Amino acid sequence: MMHRPIGIRREDKSRWERRSPLIPEDVAVFQRDCRIPVIVQPSRIRVYPDEAYLRAGAVVDEDLSPCGTIFAIKEVPPQLVLPEKTYIFFSHTVKGQPHNMPMLRRLIEAKCQLIDYERVVDDQGRRLIFFGRHAGMAGMVDTLWALGQRLNQENIANPFSAVLPAHAYHSVEEIKQAISEIGKQIALVGVPPAIAPLVIGFTGYGNVSLGAQSMIEGLPIVEITPERLAREGLKGLDDPQRMYKVVFKEEDMFAPKPSAAPFELQDYYHHPEKYDSRFDDYTPLLTVLVNCIYWDKRYPRLVTRRCLKDLYAPGQTPRLRVIGDISCDVEGSIEATLKATQPDNPVYVYDVGQDRAIDGFSGRGPVIMAVDILPSELPRLASEYFSKVLRDYVPEIAAADFSVDFDSLQLSAPLKRAMILYHGAFTPEYQFMSAFV
Repeated sequence: MMHRPIGIRREDKSRWERRSPLIPEDVAVFQRDCRIPVIVQPSRIRVYPDEAYLRAGAVVDEDLSPCGTIFAIKEVPPQLVLPEKTYIFFSHTVKGQPHNMPMLRRLIEAKCQLIDYERVVDDQGRRLIFFGRHAGMAGMVDTLWALGQRLNQENIANPFSAVLPAHAYHSVEEIKQAISEIGKQIALVGVPPAIAPLVIGFTGYGNVSLGAQSMIEGLPIVEITPERLAREGLKGLDDPQRMYKVVFKEEDMFAPKPSAAPFELQDYYHHPEKYDSRFDDYTPLLTVLVNCIYWDKRYPRLVTRRCLKDLYAPGQTPRLRVIGDISCDVEGSIEATLKATQPDNPVYVYDVGQDRAIDGFSGRGPVIMAVDILPSELPRLASEYFSKVLRDYVPEIAAADFSVDFDSLQLSAPLKRAMILYHGAFTPEYQFMSAFV
């Protein structure tokens, strides 16, 4: 049986967005083994050239109207939404993000289906399709680059000045080799005395955090616990030929109100209003903070403007140089993340006196790395991984009959859970989003 074509749209949100949801090798398999025709919009920036899709048997064409289902990575501009299609991409709408509400309204008007990758989860709520690990990898490299540049600005000679932004490398292997060379230098001569001990904190322990941590395996790292850091501070962290890593879990970062009550993880998830951040205990002790946690407005913030203003008060010499906000929620868990950035201008200083972002590395406050499309800095690796996961869902999506009512729709539970719109209406799980539009 020949299916209706599926489409792969051109990414046009950013000139840095070079990823593809489905790579040519998988497209060839769909057409050969599953008889699923594929139409690919041409692109001058996609990491896989149009010719690679042609060789895979796809049609390269601007017109995706013959397709029943259209795959993408980032959001679709409202004016380009085609009526009565099934769209699958990262929509960034479930928090009511204002900048994407025109697109959501257009999808409703056009009576489209919307499946959001971020909402494809298993029975335990764990995400199944994601770029998180690659965001962590690229974000860690950019954070180390930012550290080197900030220390240069302070006239502190340092080995991290040799790090380049993630997009400047040809492969992850090249990145890891460069970081290993820095690790050898630190093991030999130590970190600069002006910043010793060098402590890197990671918030969270999921795929983003694991990806970030994987990029510093070539450094001479000693891991310490949050309990030790809170109890002893920097005492005992006196080996300049080592760097120190600490990974924070929820129970380390947040405390119940009143503080005598025990921390309960599920209670925190369901009733975050009953908890306060205790991260101020750690912030003054960190050289670098790498933020990898999920956040929405129900949850306490980790680092507030007030905390940073106190940390950088006149007469103080703060240790904190860089915040790598990989999660990149604007004014979210890191309140000083005032804007998202692009790979060609990835950082700014949060100036505590002026309460504003100043591009570059100079200013009274920490450097904030806030690139919101970090996986695009590793486009081939990220695309290969993503396509490997997504390809298992493509045949059932291509075969689905989207003309039936939602209850009769034959899709696996993870995909059906991720269906935000069906025939232009919010599905039962997403009725709350009607308030956003």
